[in-house]
Amino acid sequence: MAKGIIIEIRAGAGGDEAALFAADLFRMYSRFAEKQGWSKSLINSHATGLDGYKEITFELKGKSEEDIYQKLKHEAGVHRVQRIPTTEKSGRVHTSTVSVAVLPVANETEIQINPNDVRIDVLRASGPGGQYVNKRESAVRIIHIPTGIMATCQEERTQQQNKEKAMGVLRARLLERKRIQELSQRGDERREQIGNADRSEKIRTYNFPQNRMTDHRLKKSWHNLDKIIDGDLTPVIKTFAKRNP
Repeated sequence: MAKGIIIEIRAGAGGDEAALFAADLFRMYSRFAEKQGWSKSLINSHATGLDGYKEITFELKGKSEEDIYQKLKHEAGVHRVQRIPTTEKSGRVHTSTVSVAVLPVANETEIQINPNDVRIDVLRASGPGGQYVNKRESAVRIIHIPTGIMATCQEERTQQQNKEKAMGVLRARLLERKRIQELSQRGDERREQIGNADRSEKIRTYNFPQNRMTDHRLKKSWHNLDKIIDGDLTPVIKTFAKRNP
């Protein structure tokens, strides 16, 4: 059975330029998913006025029997971009960062949530966000009280749909928390392998002036950044598959 993933992209250091790069990464993953024939649905977004995103969360679903988490799990971490902003008159290269989290969708048997352990807030959907955003209170925020983990969805038409999606994100985040705890209990052996999905690890640099993308875990560079940012991630994914099957 195909298993979906949730991707969370957050702008880090770099202000507007980081938000623009977050939008670039969202388009990169969207185009890659489209080429694979996967479906995509938005969960939550916080857009800026310059076509960027402070953060954006979305779900990808593959075809039957396809484990897309195995393909994209190595995208988790801090992505660094070096380029000249369009507003930069002196031609100086700026460095910005964006963090990416890749979470496998968790079903109700993998992560069971006690209804008494959550607080559900209904909010007014706002911002340039969802296609159907209006003045009704339809956005939903769910807080898992024991851990403080929170999930929000405002992209769907109805409150119930937003609640279901937010609950899905919450389950995925709780599964990720459980996975990290198990990793730390098993010691450092797994962390030494490529792609431990640590969202604080600086994994990649995108150098636009030199049209080069470097993956620091692989110690390998590709000199076709324009194609990669347009969704051609297959060479990178294949390299990871060979190094860490």
